[in-house]
Amino acid sequence: MAKLYFKYGAMGSSKSAQALMCRFNYIQKGYNVLLLKSSIDTRFENGKDEVVSRIGLKAECTKFSNKDNLIEIFNKNNQIKKVDVVIVDECQFASKEQIEQLKDISKNIPVLCYGILTNFKTFLFEGSKRLVELADSLSEIKSVCKCGRKATINARFINGKISTEGKEIQIGAEESYQSMCYWCYRKELELNKN
Repeated sequence: MAKLYFKYGAMGSSKSAQALMCRFNYIQKGYNVLLLKSSIDTRFENGKDEVVSRIGLKAECTKFSNKDNLIEIFNKNNQIKKVDVVIVDECQFASKEQIEQLKDISKNIPVLCYGILTNFKTFLFEGSKRLVELADSLSEIKSVCKCGRKATINARFINGKISTEGKEIQIGAEESYQSMCYWCYRKELELNKN
C-alpha cells in the first residue's frame, strides 16, 4: 500500500537486517526496489555502495547525501526501470526536506524508512523528527538492554566512559555505542559524576 512507513529502533535492533529482508520479500514477489542509504553511514565501507547488516546480510544500494534531491534520484532510477517500492536505511541522517520528498514519493508507492529515533544525547535526529510528524505508519523494532529492559538510548562511550558531549553524528558501532534502557543510561551518567 502506498504509504510512508518509519520503522525505528536503538542501535543493534536489526533495522538494516529487516530492511534487507523486506527488500528480499518484494523482489521475490517480482517488485522492483530502490534501496537507498545515507552516505553519512560509513561503518561497513568496502568500496561498494551497500546496505550491510551486522548479521552479514547485504545488498547493493544507491547512496545519497544531505544535498541530494530524493525525488530526482527516484525519477532517474524510475526511468531506467520502474520502481515499485523505496526502502531507506539510516533514514535518521536524511534532512527534513528529504523526508518531505519521501512523503511525496509515497503518494504513489510504498516508502519504508528504517533508522534510529534519537541521538546519543536522547534528542530526535532531524530526519527522524520529520518522519514522526509525517509517516503514515510508525513501528518500533525492539532491542534489549544488558539488564533485560527495552533499550531506547544509544549511549556514546569514549575511553570506556559515557559521553554527552560532542557532535551529533559520530559514526561507529559497538566500539563507540551501547543501546541501553533509560535507567542504565542514568546509572552510567551518575557513575561519570563520581
